[in-house]
Amino acid sequence: MSAPGRGVVGLPERSQERHIQVSFEFFPPGDEQMEQSLWQAIRRLAPLRPRFVSVTYGADGSTRERTHHVVMRVLQETQLTAAPHLTCVGATREHVLAIAEDYWRAGVRHIVSLRGDAPQGTGRYRPHPQGFAYAADLVRGLKSVADFEISVAAYPEVHPEAPSAQFDLDYLKRKLDAGADRAITQFFFDNEAFLRFRDRCVAAGITASLVPGILPITRFPQVLRFAARCGATVPDWLRQRFEGLDEDADTRRMIAAAVAITQVEQLVREGVSEFHFYTLNRVELTYAICHALGLRGQESAAPSAAARTSAAGAPS
Repeated sequence: MSAPGRGVVGLPERSQERHIQVSFEFFPPGDEQMEQSLWQAIRRLAPLRPRFVSVTYGADGSTRERTHHVVMRVLQETQLTAAPHLTCVGATREHVLAIAEDYWRAGVRHIVSLRGDAPQGTGRYRPHPQGFAYAADLVRGLKSVADFEISVAAYPEVHPEAPSAQFDLDYLKRKLDAGADRAITQFFFDNEAFLRFRDRCVAAGITASLVPGILPITRFPQVLRFAARCGATVPDWLRQRFEGLDEDADTRRMIAAAVAITQVEQLVREGVSEFHFYTLNRVELTYAICHALGLRGQESAAPSAAARTSAAGAPS
């Protein structure tokens, strides 16, 4: 059984290499071993020259310091553009804006602005009484600090808390109208769902970039848990691909690579030229997919301290 699609797709033409852009998401490590794995992944993927690398933020701000540590190290030791996540959860407006000001002074120019999820066990999301209520409010606040490049989230299969698909689409437009530059989608496995969503965005007058979020499958049970939380569909054909492979890691990796490469190739054929990869701090599958897209590594030196100092400035 094969995945539904719009026809058999071959590898992207060499002439397409120049316009394919990628970005990568990482999460802050919880211990020394995880930190080593993270930096192995960053060093492996850095030569692909991603547009930016984002660093996630705990639902209740619990990883705030670790996120900051990773972002600062990316700025100091690489030529990558670091894009920290910033959320509305668990902090006052003043606190969030102070974090943004600190980031701008350090040289951060790109932020991923999110509402954030309620801490586990607390039920539905409730805005902080002195905080930003939702992501559109946070976008406006960030723009009042400095002219950040801002990415926001989009949901091809509708945010699980949205009362309707139209409400969700209208709210995406509000975030973009507030000053965001692009929308990165939640991961999905049904390309038709993304393409229909893209059509609806165009019809709604959305002109900002809509970047598909791609989740390479490293552990299928984990993907099922993620999908249940965010409302992403896991098609029957995909479940069948991974049946009986719980104890067969090598075959799982081959299947996962084939699934993801087919997905991005189909999207390229539909005119998509930018992808955001949820790496889960694992490098092999993401690197393989990028290679199949025609991207080739180019080594680059770390920036000098003087270059970093000149790039940083006070908030505008």
